[in-house]
Amino acid sequence: MSKTPRKSSPQIVVREGKPAAVILDIEVYQEMLERLDDLEDLRILEEMRNKPLRFRRLEDFLKEHQVHA
Repeated sequence: MSKTPRKSSPQIVVREGKPAAVILDIEVYQEMLERLDDLEDLRILEEMRNKPLRFRRLEDFLKEHQVHA
């Protein structure tokens, strides 16, 4: 029977009587980063949805981006 390691609760580092840093379990930290990345993706998607669609010819796009096919 294997036990899943328990995640430790965050520890607050205090300097001169004020909270200065937080020590987190690495898994908790990585999960936070993933959630922030997801939120950023959703924000960008929302911005894209609010912009009108703009279609153009492939040749024009390639010229604009200096891609030679």
